[in-house]
Amino acid sequence: MTVNVIATYEIATALPLEQAAAVIAGEQSSGTFVAVARETSELKARHAATVLSVEELPLSGRPPLPGAVGDWSAARRARIAVEFPVVNFGPSLPNLLAAVAGNLFELRELGELRLVDLDVPDVFGTVYAGPAFGVGGTRRLVGKDGATGPLIGTIVKPSIGLGPDELAGLVEELALAGIDFIKDDELQGNPPGFPLAERVSVVMDVLKRTADRTGVMPMYAFNITDDISNLARNHDVVRAAGGTCVMIVVNSVGFAGVQYLRERAELPIHGHRAMFGAFARSPQLGIAFRVFQKLARLVGVDHLHTNGIANKFYETDAEVVASITDVRTPLLGGYHVVPVLSSGQTPAIADITYAQVGDPGDLLVLAGGGIHAHPGGSGAGVTAMRDAWDAAVTGEALATRAERSLALAASLEQFGARP
Repeated sequence: MTVNVIATYEIATALPLEQAAAVIAGEQSSGTFVAVARETSELKARHAATVLSVEELPLSGRPPLPGAVGDWSAARRARIAVEFPVVNFGPSLPNLLAAVAGNLFELRELGELRLVDLDVPDVFGTVYAGPAFGVGGTRRLVGKDGATGPLIGTIVKPSIGLGPDELAGLVEELALAGIDFIKDDELQGNPPGFPLAERVSVVMDVLKRTADRTGVMPMYAFNITDDISNLARNHDVVRAAGGTCVMIVVNSVGFAGVQYLRERAELPIHGHRAMFGAFARSPQLGIAFRVFQKLARLVGVDHLHTNGIANKFYETDAEVVASITDVRTPLLGGYHVVPVLSSGQTPAIADITYAQVGDPGDLLVLAGGGIHAHPGGSGAGVTAMRDAWDAAVTGEALATRAERSLALAASLEQFGARP
């Protein structure tokens, strides 16, 4: 059992590796760039971070970060693990981050620095309750408790600009087609021309009317991202209207902002990772998704975007699969959330996605253009996604299913069927 916090980094430096590791441990705990009188042996015993391991790695071949010092022709690279006494910051994620990721990225001794893993002790579980709904609660709310296959969802497209009547028409079409989940785009917040409260009223009126006809109401994640002082009020607008989900852009409000919402929320929190690439895209700098997802789960998101197979962004399929695996891995014995696959998702990749990620019973698959660009309309796009995933899970070739699903056949033609 972990008693303290263990941070794992990948670094490159022109210093001896052990010296560079010591710089990290000292700078981020009791030390500074020079010895000071009051850093006694007793104080170090209580508060100094400790280097647990240094594992040399092959050089990446990348040039050093700007401002790095030393003879880079003599550079070495390593994975190092550093233990930070929890007494330094207590079970507080903002203060923990100041220790494990604060000034480190500015140290001139390092030409590469990436925080790739973070293990926290059980005491964090006494402060951070994690997801209130998770997989089971989400599936119950959408009427899919015990059903097989992923939840099928979409994003409102165009992302911004739809008026009340246009949004109402789109939501009605999606709901009547049997979609499980709809969400605002992260760009749609609380604009003056179509404010959140009005959007909630329009959408919930449609969802309630369609539910009277179908007996099922899709989950709609309203983007309530805002200044922290407005989050509880925005949540309450959704709850009062009968909504069943709110969305938060984790990096916009910060982990403390999500925690603030979690302590007050009565609805599932859909966690969007927009801006994540700013922290993670460079392989030689930043914070890996493995760390990000642990912190997001601790502060209470119920769903978390992982990116998707064959996505339109920079991550490879292998990286996406690793992210999904990380989200599925128990944290402090639990903290189970819904992995959300998005970006470039279409019916044409349901089979390859299923082959790579395995049992989709905990997944939410979001297709924006993959649904709305269907030549038969958004409702037909929902049918195509549903049929594609049903075929993938049952082991039927998509082309074979398309022979009796006109919606899927049209989608495969639109997005390109593979051999």
